[in-house]
Amino acid sequence: MSGTFRLLAASLLLASQFAFGGVDVAPQDATLSDYDYPYPVKTFPLRAQQQSLTMAYMDIPPAESAKTLGTVLLLHGKNFSGAYWKDTIEALTRQGYRVIAPDQVGFGKSSKPAPFQYSFQGLAANTRALLDKLDVDKVVVAGHSMGGMLASRFALMYPDTVEKLVLINPIGLEDWKRSVPYQPLDEAFAGEKSQTPAKVKSYMTRAYFDGNWKEKYQPLLDLQAGWTIGPDAERIAAVDALTSEMVFTQPVLYEFADIRTPTLLIIGTRDRTAIGANRAPESVRTKLGRYDQLGEKTAQAIPDARLVELDDIGHVPQFEDFDRYMAAFSAFLQQ
Repeated sequence: MSGTFRLLAASLLLASQFAFGGVDVAPQDATLSDYDYPYPVKTFPLRAQQQSLTMAYMDIPPAESAKTLGTVLLLHGKNFSGAYWKDTIEALTRQGYRVIAPDQVGFGKSSKPAPFQYSFQGLAANTRALLDKLDVDKVVVAGHSMGGMLASRFALMYPDTVEKLVLINPIGLEDWKRSVPYQPLDEAFAGEKSQTPAKVKSYMTRAYFDGNWKEKYQPLLDLQAGWTIGPDAERIAAVDALTSEMVFTQPVLYEFADIRTPTLLIIGTRDRTAIGANRAPESVRTKLGRYDQLGEKTAQAIPDARLVELDDIGHVPQFEDFDRYMAAFSAFLQQ
């Protein structure tokens, strides 16, 4: 490579990083065509709201050396996809579990319809249809963040399907509608359109990791930040606004008492996630997202629940402290 070419390449890289606020991410299209998942991705065609859609998923068999113990269904959070379950999948398959990790419609490599009426009931029905297609009638369901809300709804809708329920720093443990002003969709859409890689990284650093960013967190940033500079950024912004409204307006906590499935709550107590907290009055804001209190409250609300609290851990235990998170997960499965 000539010196001139090296200089040009370095200049282009520096310019691109400056344009993205110093954040090193690649642009991503709506279905992450150029983003590799840790395991082969398959697609499940479905019809919803008079649209032909595709649901992406990974279906990983247990390790050949392990005794087959059952199937675990992993449900991702709102700012994530099935890909971030990589280490969890590896650990579970090594223990002998088949793992199914779908991308919900509107997320990851799945279709991104907009306009579309997103609901937890609809996502749960899509997921049940996927399990039917795969001839799976019993699962352990584990959900993180928004996936915890979906996992709870799934357990309520299909109690005979769910053997155990694992909720990992689930959101929706309080009803934000009662204290946070509603944000009209047009305002939410405008806010999502203004996102940049730098803003996404700043949010994740502050909200997830207490201001301490580490290189191992980069996979979480690649998707969400890459979409903000990709060719389908406007569509992603619309989907993000619609799914945020779903989370805000469709609480499941009032039905926790109806969950009849043995349940494990894995709670990083430093977490302060609360949708719309920035819109709440200052006197209310500091009282929202108190996972150091919400974990115990939720464990008391679900009839057959046990709580494992991870001190000094935030919203994403499976990235921040995988060993402690997985130890709690595995012990519950073995009970």
